[in-house]
Amino acid sequence: MGAAVEKALGALDPDTKARLLAGQDMWSLPAVPSIGLRSLVMSDGPIGVRGVHWTADDPSVALPSPTALAATWDPALARRAGHLLAQEARRKGVHVLLAPTVNLHRSPLGGRHFEAYSEDPHLTGEIGTGYVTGVQEGGIGTTVKHFVANDAETERFTVDNRVSTRALRELYLAPFEAIVKSARPWGVMAAYNGVNGSTMTAHRELQREVLRGEWGFDGFIVSDWTAARDTVGAMRGGLDVAMPGPRTVYGEELAAAVRQGRVAESEVDDAVRRVLTLAARVGALDGVAPAVAPTDRPGPVDGDALAREIARRSFVLLRNERAGAPDGEAAGKPVLPLDTTESGSIRSLALIGAAARDARVLGGGSALVFPDHIVSPLDGLRAALPPDVRLDYAVGADPSDELAPAGEGFELRAVVRAADGRVLGASPLPSGQVQWVGDFPEGVTYEELHTVETVGTFTPRESGAHSFGTRGLGGLRLTVGGEVLYDGEQGPADADDPFEAFMGSPLPRGQVRLTAGEPVEVSLVCTVAPFPDAFPAVCFSLVHRAPERDAEALLEEAVAVASAADAAVVVAATTESVESEGFDRTDLRLPGRQDELVRRVAATGTPTVVVVNAGSPVELPWREDVAAVLLSWFPGQEAGAALADVLLGAEEPGGRLPTTWPKRLEDAPVREVVPSEGQLVYEEGVFIGYRAWERWSGTAPAYWFGHGLGYTDWAYESMNFTAAGDGAGEELGTVRVRVRNTGVRTGREVVQIYLAVPEGDGGVVERPARRLAGFATVAAGPGETAEATVTLGRRAAETWDEAAGGWRLMPGVYTAEAGRSVADRRLSTPVPVAMPKV
Repeated sequence: MGAAVEKALGALDPDTKARLLAGQDMWSLPAVPSIGLRSLVMSDGPIGVRGVHWTADDPSVALPSPTALAATWDPALARRAGHLLAQEARRKGVHVLLAPTVNLHRSPLGGRHFEAYSEDPHLTGEIGTGYVTGVQEGGIGTTVKHFVANDAETERFTVDNRVSTRALRELYLAPFEAIVKSARPWGVMAAYNGVNGSTMTAHRELQREVLRGEWGFDGFIVSDWTAARDTVGAMRGGLDVAMPGPRTVYGEELAAAVRQGRVAESEVDDAVRRVLTLAARVGALDGVAPAVAPTDRPGPVDGDALAREIARRSFVLLRNERAGAPDGEAAGKPVLPLDTTESGSIRSLALIGAAARDARVLGGGSALVFPDHIVSPLDGLRAALPPDVRLDYAVGADPSDELAPAGEGFELRAVVRAADGRVLGASPLPSGQVQWVGDFPEGVTYEELHTVETVGTFTPRESGAHSFGTRGLGGLRLTVGGEVLYDGEQGPADADDPFEAFMGSPLPRGQVRLTAGEPVEVSLVCTVAPFPDAFPAVCFSLVHRAPERDAEALLEEAVAVASAADAAVVVAATTESVESEGFDRTDLRLPGRQDELVRRVAATGTPTVVVVNAGSPVELPWREDVAAVLLSWFPGQEAGAALADVLLGAEEPGGRLPTTWPKRLEDAPVREVVPSEGQLVYEEGVFIGYRAWERWSGTAPAYWFGHGLGYTDWAYESMNFTAAGDGAGEELGTVRVRVRNTGVRTGREVVQIYLAVPEGDGGVVERPARRLAGFATVAAGPGETAEATVTLGRRAAETWDEAAGGWRLMPGVYTAEAGRSVADRRLSTPVPVAMPKV
């Protein structure tokens, strides 16, 4: 491979080299036929492969959110997810997946946390390693992102995050380091933000010295889209590719900088060499065998089956009380799983919540894909319940009072016209949202298109006054049933983030009285306005809201339905205006009157199960008033099927919390996400997540990191530690833990190992009381035992010495603790750590 890359490099002139380092469009790099180089295509992830077509014409498998994948605590399952995503990428002609996101959950207010894994760097690194390994085993490149400290959305394009070197090394760089060393990713994405005075795309110390120098990273570094701002700074800082194109700081500007002597041609050669190496690895350079031969790729993966498996394995059962047990007394069986067998206690079931019918299965922003189907909780339970069990549904409370992109009941297409009215092309739409970024329907160019019309029919499910509106920029004309509801200009939203500014808030434009089952024609014509930062993009939406019913009447209907049932399941959810890309959250409350809904249903006395459909922590003020709380994250396209599996007991909820959930936002020890005068200071140092809760918080969280119940019980019977050699290697040794399934059904347990600092530790540096050092998943039948074997890495006993500029082993007698969460530790054993013999 090396010789072929050098030969190709030697055949390129300076202008072509510079052009190769800049996007030719939104998603690809240019081809150079003279050297056998084909265009390299990139695509957003991380839960599916969008490809260059962001339309219903090219649907994508939608897996559960990254927080859900991390909640499985299973790197092998993440690897299988990678195999599926590689399969999807090959199907869509994609060479490089812009994923995974391995930033940390520093504050629970981070608006994009659903797209990252965990608050813990070790868990993040392990899941990320599995994901990257799986994708690249399928012959597709990954770009681990966003390097580094891109942990919030507020002012993300300009913020300078001030982070101590120790916190960078022990927390924020740690997942990247683990993945680079273990999975050898073919790419890394440089973030928008700055760190300690330098933008990341120009951060020579972190990109050249740490990532490439210390860790030996040999892949390419690509900017986040529009993140590169300075030609010379980016090249000297180690950035290889500036995306997107054709307007970029590389290309012609880079060629000019070389001619003027401001950039050395040798630096450009190094960057081009890495792009050619990437091309060779993915099979886009003639005469070079790809890194993974087609015959060595994993076999076909059933996307529906895997999406369903990951979802149910990710569901975290936070609470499961015994039915009919006053004040927690041991009476009856736990409410879950629901017993709907012929002899069971559940003959009627109430399903309540807007998200039970219209499921929220993925987060907003660049993580959005269009699956070819979505199984809602209502669909899933209807299909799974025995025919003699009655299922009644009620909305209860709508989580949002905003109009949403037209969905259920709409049959829409987009028609593109030139300024003279000629039809340039058309495309079916899965919803009222047109979101074309760098790619357009066949026959359409961005330069020629003038208007896009969203047109079709709407068949309402409910009679009454339906609200219609618009979202986006430009000239908009909205017509429903022949009546013009709006004809005018819609300007930019008042938002700091260009992404949010363009999408804006949905604006109501009028109401039309419709009759259930009777179709009506709808049309929204958009005279396209330029996208911020000169993106070749068209983004606008036809938005809709069903007739508003009296909020009190909705709550009373839910209470009546619950009162008449043997059990009630309430699905409570966040919305796209709460969790999405481009903004952070301001609170952790469930939107709308959902908290009141849960309380009123629980007050009926009917055993109540609450399914929390959120990608990251929300407050659960009623959690001790209900029988069970099940966290479903954003569960992907098979949401309802997986939920039915778990609620009815066909499968066990397998998840454990990857992030600590506070009772209230004000209890969280680290909250700040809003910069001051352009800077966000990470004042907490190395104390985030459970490390901070154990050190600072005056109250316990609602649920600790690692918490999660199953449908069986486990006894922790024995634990031992075997040291590794003379202590000079990367491992401290191996912990073995034997557990017994003491319940009545087969189950899976996540055995978590924490390494606690020596008792009375008062060294020269303050350390967290304990840190996650390893974990393993085991399975066993009733009465059976299983042994978890966990290797403890040396890093768990090291700290970053800022004065010496290196890792420092801290000797002493540590304690390895085995348990079910960071707060539920069952067994312990000493782990002596000594300085290695010289």
